[in-house]
Amino acid sequence: MNILQITSLLIVMAGVFGAVNYLFLKLPSAIGILIVSLLASFVLLGLDLVLPALGIADTVTGIVERIDFSEALLEGMLGLLLFAGALHVKLSDLRAQWGAVFLMATLGIALSTAVVGFGFSYMTGMPLLVALTFGALISPTDPVAVLGVLRDADLPKSLETKIAGESLFNDGVGYVVFLVLVGLAFPSDAHHGAGENAFVGALQLFVQEALGGAVLGITLGWLVFRVMRRIDDYALEVLLTLGLAFGGYELAVYLHVSAPIMAVCAGLLIGDVGTAKGMSEETRHYVDAFWMLIDEILNAVLFLLIGFEVFAIAFDGDTFLTAMFAIILALFARFVAVAVPISLLRPFRNFDQGVTRIMTWGGLKGGISVALALSLPAGEWKPLILTCTYVIVIFSIIVQGLTVAAVARRVGRAPELM
Repeated sequence: MNILQITSLLIVMAGVFGAVNYLFLKLPSAIGILIVSLLASFVLLGLDLVLPALGIADTVTGIVERIDFSEALLEGMLGLLLFAGALHVKLSDLRAQWGAVFLMATLGIALSTAVVGFGFSYMTGMPLLVALTFGALISPTDPVAVLGVLRDADLPKSLETKIAGESLFNDGVGYVVFLVLVGLAFPSDAHHGAGENAFVGALQLFVQEALGGAVLGITLGWLVFRVMRRIDDYALEVLLTLGLAFGGYELAVYLHVSAPIMAVCAGLLIGDVGTAKGMSEETRHYVDAFWMLIDEILNAVLFLLIGFEVFAIAFDGDTFLTAMFAIILALFARFVAVAVPISLLRPFRNFDQGVTRIMTWGGLKGGISVALALSLPAGEWKPLILTCTYVIVIFSIIVQGLTVAAVARRVGRAPELM
C-alpha cells in the first residue's frame, strides 16, 4: 500500500469507527474511536490465533510499521494539533494563571521525570539515565488528549486554562528534556549527542531548543499577523494560518529548535492578537471553524492509530505486571508535579484542595508519549519502555479521560478560590 492508500484507509476507518461510537457507545468522540480501534485490534489478534494461516497479524503489523507512528505524529500531525489547540487559548486567560502554568510546565516536568526515573530504575534494574529518559517521555500531559477531554468536561474556566496551558507548554518542554536525556543515555546516536562535555552540551541543547522555538514561533506569528492585517479575504487568511502551522513547524525542525514550542507560541499569538486586531468577524468565524475541524479530524485519526499500535507492542505476563506498577508510579509522579508548584504558590494566592486532585487525574498522557517511546534507539530496554508507555497511555485516556468530569463534580467543580 502506498501512502495515499494508507491515508485513505485511516480516514475511512476513523469515520466508520466514529459512527459506531456515536450510534452505540456514545462516548466522547476521540475516546470512543480509541476504544473501537482497540476492540477491532483484539478481534484481529483473536482471528490470527484461530486462523494463523491467514497471517492477519503479520499483515496488520506491516501496515502499522509502514505508517511509522512516531514520524507521522512528531513530524506531521503534531504541529497542526498544537497550533489548533493554542489558537483557542486566550493570552488574557493564560496571563491570569501564568504562575501555575510556568511552574508545572518546568519544575513539574523535572520532578515528574525524576520520580518516574528513579522509581522505574529501582523497580526494574534499568540504568538510571535510560529510566530518566522514560520519565521524560511519560511526564508531559498530552495537549491533544487533554484538550479533547476538556471540551466535554465543562470545568471551571480558571482550572481549564491551567490544564490547557500547562499541557501545551509542558509538551514542548518535556520533548526538549527527552532529547537531552536521550543524548546522555545513548551518546552513540550522533543526532542526539551532547558533545564532549555532556552537561554543557545538554544545557546548550535545552536553551537552543526551548528558547529558539519560542523566538521562532513569536517571530513567524507576528509576521503572519502583520500580513493578515493588510488582507480582508477569509480564504486567503485561513491559508496563511495553515502555512504558518505547516511551514513554521518544518522550519523549526530544519533549524533544530523546538517545533512544538514554536507551534504553541505562534498559535497563541494568532489566536489572541491576530483574531482581535488582524481579522474581520467573518474571517474569525472561518478560521475558528477551519481549525476546529482540523483538530477533530486529526484527533480521530490519531486515536485510531493509538488503538492499532497494539500490534507494535510486545506483551508478556512479567512485562504487563511491570506496566501496572508503572501506571501507579506515573500517577504519583503527576501528583508530585502538581502538588509542589501549587504549594509554592500558596503564599501568594489561595487554592482549594480540589485543584491538586483534579489536575492530577486530568493530566492525561497520549500519542506523543507513544511516539517518543517508538523513536528511542533500539536496545534491550526499549520493548519494556514501549509496553509500559502504551499501557499508561491507554489507561490514562480511557479510565482518566472518562472519569475526570466526575472527579471534578465530586470535589465541587469550584476548585479555585479567587
